[in-house]
Amino acid sequence: MQEKSNINQSMRLIIRISRNSLSFATVNGEGDGDGHVIYVPYFLNSGISMAANLREAFRSEAILKESYARVLVMVDSPVLMVPIEQFHEEEQRTLYLYTFQGHEQDEMAHTVLPDLNCVAVFCINRDLKLVIEDHFQQPTFIAAIAPVWRYLHQRSYMGVRGKLYAYFHDNRMEVFGYGQNRFRFCNTFDAKDVHDALYFLLYVWKQIGLQAERDELHMVGNIPERDWLIEELQKYLKRVYTINPAGDFNRSAVTQIEGMPYDLMTLFVKGR
Repeated sequence: MQEKSNINQSMRLIIRISRNSLSFATVNGEGDGDGHVIYVPYFLNSGISMAANLREAFRSEAILKESYARVLVMVDSPVLMVPIEQFHEEEQRTLYLYTFQGHEQDEMAHTVLPDLNCVAVFCINRDLKLVIEDHFQQPTFIAAIAPVWRYLHQRSYMGVRGKLYAYFHDNRMEVFGYGQNRFRFCNTFDAKDVHDALYFLLYVWKQIGLQAERDELHMVGNIPERDWLIEELQKYLKRVYTINPAGDFNRSAVTQIEGMPYDLMTLFVKGR
């Protein structure tokens, strides 16, 4: 483990990793009261692996040269949902590899979602995990979208209409809805093409039996061709909304940080 300074011994570092992005965040306690969030997106070298990029980041990024009491790693990778009553940690690898191909060299981790009665099993590249554990003792790994699931589950109780949510990030679209403290639907779709996103949203809406005149679709995140997508959706659905993080989070300072993903904002404002 590399030697670090003692400035942030009581602070937490957050590392967010997706297939095409890497970023770091912490809270600077100096200044007014609660301090302010420092967010550092890392420019990736596409010619090397994510693990190699992270090694380079440890050499060059000042935010990684401090000491932290806690390190939280948000991993954006395919997620397998398992009902909490059927989850056994010793079986998670077998179930995951049966569901998703090409992850035989990855490590498995999981996030328990007790309020939704399920466990989210996800993977992290083995080399990447080793790089993190070489620098930090006992880092915590969570599914990156977990804070969004939890917060929007609480938000879904507002009003009596059924709701479907779509979170756009990293060229993907997470679509999910809730019922009786469980996921009614939860899946991930490629959203590079906005026409595909439109098709998938309408397909899921019909599949789970939502009503076009009564129920609601809420979208958030980096929505591709936002105005066009809303216009097309409104041809079929009466109630289409976009979530404005600044308004939803009472103008929290994190919502003003350029480029910060909605899941990271939600983590800072609502917890994990």
